[in-house]
Amino acid sequence: MISRFLVLALLTAFITPTIQADERRVEHVFIISFDGGKPAVIAESEMPNIKKLAAEGAVTWTANTIFPSKTLPSHTSMLTGVGPDKHQVLWNNFEPIRGKIKQPTVFSIAKQFNPAISTALFAGKVKFRHLWQKGALDLFDFGGPAEDVPVAGTLEVEKQVIPSQYVAKNAAAYIIAQKPNLCFIHFADPDSAGHKSGWGSPEQKEAFKVSDQALGQITRALQQAGIAESSVIIISADHGGHNKNHGDNIPDDMNIPWIASGKGVKKGYAITQPVTTFDTTATALWLLGVPLPADLDGKPVKEAFEEAK
Repeated sequence: MISRFLVLALLTAFITPTIQADERRVEHVFIISFDGGKPAVIAESEMPNIKKLAAEGAVTWTANTIFPSKTLPSHTSMLTGVGPDKHQVLWNNFEPIRGKIKQPTVFSIAKQFNPAISTALFAGKVKFRHLWQKGALDLFDFGGPAEDVPVAGTLEVEKQVIPSQYVAKNAAAYIIAQKPNLCFIHFADPDSAGHKSGWGSPEQKEAFKVSDQALGQITRALQQAGIAESSVIIISADHGGHNKNHGDNIPDDMNIPWIASGKGVKKGYAITQPVTTFDTTATALWLLGVPLPADLDGKPVKEAFEEAK
């Protein structure tokens, strides 16, 4: 007679959904954000690295961010996969009294599914501390490895911005040494130049050029680490801009690039489906074989990948 325990075990095996090993499509995902990355200005700037990745990978230059099209709300949507109505991040400064965001991030979702997934975040602005949830990141780097301790939200701290090439230098060294599975890298220079001199100004185009050189540091690090062939790079932005500002619900501010390059990505492909910033989290999780939470607003950009089902 079959024991009651064996019957229960067999039922559980059939009923409980499992994630097959072959559903993990890549070993490493790198999300790189050019703060203030307006596609029209990128097109006019000297940026051979991003343009090479776009030409050789899959791209849309007409993806959209969320409203309000500001740095912290937009990056929160990029890294949680949901809109402001769910994550409730409507402020745009570092305000320690607000604490950490409550919505799970791409890092915490990945860690909850598989604690062995290694994660890192390299920030150019201190406000990214709001996204640093307990246990979700193996490294939070803001000009160097940071500790999760209280930091004053002073104007002096708020104005502290880590240059793109310094962010890239730290990220590249970490990539070579640790080979993280999920990594976010933030280049702040274009936004700073846009606010100071205007979107599309010669000064901002120079900042884009310098940030593209920083991107080159990252792609070389992937090669040096021996993980380029098992990685996907997703390049996007939090918002565009007009004059010396952003945040409005207009194409200049809302339009962003979305580029995928690497393992399994279609070559020289123009993405036709609508893409929003929510889709970055969804795509990263899908690539890593992590089940998507039911409340996610984003969907994986499967069109960008070969033999995607």
